[in-house]
Amino acid sequence: MSEHYHYIIVGAGSAGCVLANRLSASGEYRVLLLEAGGRDSNPWIHIPLGYAKHFTNPKVNWLYHAEAGTEWVQRKVFHPRGKILGGSSSINGMVYIRGQKEDYDHWRQLGNTGWSYDDVLPYFRKAEDQERGGDDFHGTGGPLAVSDPREPHPLADAFLESAEQAGYARNADFNGAEQEGFGYYQWTMRNGLRCSAAVGYLKPARHRSNLKVITQAHTTRIEFDGKRATGVTYRKGNALVTAQLADGGEVLVSGGAYNSPQLLQLSGVGPAGLLRDHGIEVVADLPGVGSNLQDHYNGPLMYKINQPITANDVANKLSHRIKAAFKYAVGRKGLLHMGVAYAGGFIKAHPNSATPDIQLLFMLLSSEKVGEAAHPWSGVSVVTTLARPESRGSVEIASADPFTPIAIHPNYMTESKDRDTLIYGLKAAREIMNQSALAPYIEAEHAPGSECTTDEQLLQFLKDAGRTSYHPIGTCVMGSGTMAVVDERLRVHGMKGLRVVDASIMPSLVSGNTNAPTIMIGEKASDMILADAR
Repeated sequence: MSEHYHYIIVGAGSAGCVLANRLSASGEYRVLLLEAGGRDSNPWIHIPLGYAKHFTNPKVNWLYHAEAGTEWVQRKVFHPRGKILGGSSSINGMVYIRGQKEDYDHWRQLGNTGWSYDDVLPYFRKAEDQERGGDDFHGTGGPLAVSDPREPHPLADAFLESAEQAGYARNADFNGAEQEGFGYYQWTMRNGLRCSAAVGYLKPARHRSNLKVITQAHTTRIEFDGKRATGVTYRKGNALVTAQLADGGEVLVSGGAYNSPQLLQLSGVGPAGLLRDHGIEVVADLPGVGSNLQDHYNGPLMYKINQPITANDVANKLSHRIKAAFKYAVGRKGLLHMGVAYAGGFIKAHPNSATPDIQLLFMLLSSEKVGEAAHPWSGVSVVTTLARPESRGSVEIASADPFTPIAIHPNYMTESKDRDTLIYGLKAAREIMNQSALAPYIEAEHAPGSECTTDEQLLQFLKDAGRTSYHPIGTCVMGSGTMAVVDERLRVHGMKGLRVVDASIMPSLVSGNTNAPTIMIGEKASDMILADAR
C-alpha cells in the first residue's frame, strides 16, 4: 500500500470501526485505521458476561479516573474506556438503547441541520440487524446485531411485574414509538456472542486491500501545514511513525470523549491559554475543545436475594460456574450470555419532566465497587440513572506528554435539578422493589439500607456511592457558537482535512446508553464524508 492515505482514522472504537468499513467499501479510497490498544482476541471479550473481567484490565482498558470534585462528588470516580479493537463496544454491557426522539430534535433545534430524529432514524436502521425483524423503527441485515435475551429470568420477570404493580406500563420496545415503560432490554449480541463494532463492522472489512489496520499504535499528534491537516504521528513500539494524507485527504479523529479532545489539544487545537501553559504551539484557538462534558450519573440500589440465582452465585461458587459454563456452551444461554442489565425501564421521576428523565437498569449482580469482586451473597442491583444531566464538566491535558492521562473534571450533580431528579428516581425505584411480586425473593436492602430515608440521607448516598454509567460525551461539541468545535458535517471549525467522529460531538446527552448513537454517528458521518469527496 502507498504511504499516503485518503483517510486516516484515529481510534478503532465504535465510530472508528464504522468509518473503516464504510469508507473502504468501494475500494476507491486508501484507509488507515490506528488503534492504541490490541486485537480483540481474548475469548472473554466475546462471551457477554466477560465484560466484568475487563473493568480493571489494562490490556483492554484505559482505566481513567475523574478528578475529585470541589462541590458534590468530592472523590475520584472510575472511568473505564475501551483500549482495543472495537473500543468500549468490546467491553461494555451491550445494552442497545438509542434515546428519545426529543433528544435528536433538540440537537436540530440547536442549529445542527440534518440531526433531527427523522434525519438520524435511517442510520439507526441501516446499522441494525434486528432479531425481531424490520419495521418503521428497525432494520435488518445491518452490521450490528440486536437481540433479545435467549431466555427469561424469574427475577427479571418479578421486577417487571412489580413495576406494573407500582403503576408503570410495559414496553416491549424502548427504541420504538415510545421510550417510557418497563421491559426486557435488547443486547448487541448475535447467537449468544457479543457483537461489538469490531465484530460487526471491522471484521468483514479486514480482507480489503485498501484498508490497513495497525494496532498498538498510539497517535501522539496531528500534523498540520497551516490550517490543513497533513497526517498524523504515532508510536509503534519504540518507533515514531508519520502517516501522511493524499491530496484532499482527511484525518478523522475517533478517540471518544476523552481521547479526541486530548489529541486535538496535544496537536495545538484547543484553548490557547491551556496550550501555551504546556508549551504547545497554537494552531487554532478553539476554546470549546474539552468543554461541555456530560455523563450519566447514577445511584446503585442493591438487594440481598434469598435464592442462588444471580450472577453473584456464578462468581462465588464453583458448582454454579460449572453449570453456567455448561449451559452457555450447549445453548448459549444462562447468565454467561447476559448483558449488564436484563430488564429495566424509563420513567418520568421529576414532576416537571415531560418525557422520561430516569433510566432504571435491573442487574442480576452486585458489588461494593465497580470492578471489585461480587458480594459473597446472592444479589441484584437497580441502577437509577439520571437520563438528561444539566451539570457540565471538562477535560484537559495535564501535560504535553501524549502518554500522560487527560484530567477529567465531570462536575457531577452541580446543578440542583440533577440532584432533585435523582432523589425522585431513587424513591421510585424503591417503590418498585417494595411491591409484592418481588417480596418472595428479597431478603434485605443492602444499599443504601432501610435506615436511609430522608432526602438528605439519599443525597449523601449519591455523593458517597454514586457511579458513572460510562457515557461521556460532548467534549468536541457540534454547533456554530463560540464554544462549538465541529460543524454539522463534523468538520473542525477553521480547519481543513480534519473531522471528529464519535460521541464527543454530541451537543447534549441522549436519554439512554450511548453505544448505538455513536455507531449512528459513524454511519451518518461516513455518508457525509463520501458525499463531500465527490
